Amino acid sequence: MAFSQETEGAWSIMEDVLLCEIWVQISHDPISGNEMKFSQMWKKILHEFVERSGSTRTESALSSRLKLLNKELGKWRDALTKAMNNHASGENLSNEIVQAQMWYGATGQGKKNFNHTQCWEVVKHCKRFSIIPTAPTVVLNETPLHDSQASDSPMESPMSEDSPIEKEPRPIGRKAAKAKRGINSTSNTSKFLEEIARQSALRIEIDKKVQEDDRAMAIEFAKEREYVCKEREYQRKENEEKKDRETMAMDTSHMSPETKQYWKLERKAIMRRRLFRDDGPSNTDWLNDENH
Repeated sequence: MAFSQETEGAWSIMEDVLLCEIWVQISHDPISGNEMKFSQMWKKILHEFVERSGSTRTESALSSRLKLLNKELGKWRDALTKAMNNHASGENLSNEIVQAQMWYGATGQGKKNFNHTQCWEVVKHCKRFSIIPTAPTVVLNETPLHDSQASDSPMESPMSEDSPIEKEPRPIGRKAAKAKRGINSTSNTSKFLEEIARQSALRIEIDKKVQEDDRAMAIEFAKEREYVCKEREYQRKENEEKKDRETMAMDTSHMSPETKQYWKLERKAIMRRRLFRDDGPSNTDWLNDENH
């Protein structure tokens, strides 16, 4: 895996994921992870990161980036915890992700969406990012799982008209109870399907926004890289022009014949290069004449 060294200021998604992978691999090593000193750990992380990416980032840069990622990943863990604690009957993982994005957007300090999903997949099994539900599951079923047995007799129990106790409603028969359960089940299924459709639409909108953000970051990265390349090429040409001017203006009157001959050849090379660049390969034969 190799990353460009021309844009050390901008962190790419691949660099973030690689940094998280190396951090988990070294700091959670079952043999040496607990006994390793902090400075030793970062030396290993830096060595592994440079080895695998070809980057020239410093230990301080890696430490600062991981600190920022840990902060964002911690907020995402808290948002997922709240979403799991608010889990309702009939919901699935997609519902929890949507709710977690909402929680994160409310506490993300201006960031509406969590954009480090790939990093989360790397660190989510670490102890510090483990999610421990703290609230009981909320069940929203409108009908009980089991109906009490209904009487086989359609007759009411005889009650005295003078009794102050209100008469209990007549128990419904088994067929009526079954029909009622069917109606409730159909209603619940319709509501459940409507909720799935709504949550799917939200998920699509969130994914679309994440893709747009990633695309914008990629375009910005390409522009920065192009700018750096142009700046380097411009600086190279400037240095070359300066060196050529110094060579052409050099006073060789006090030099030895051998040194004069060397600078004479250097000047011819400069003139040949200039003429070849300006007029093409023609009109350069006279430079081979030793009288010039």
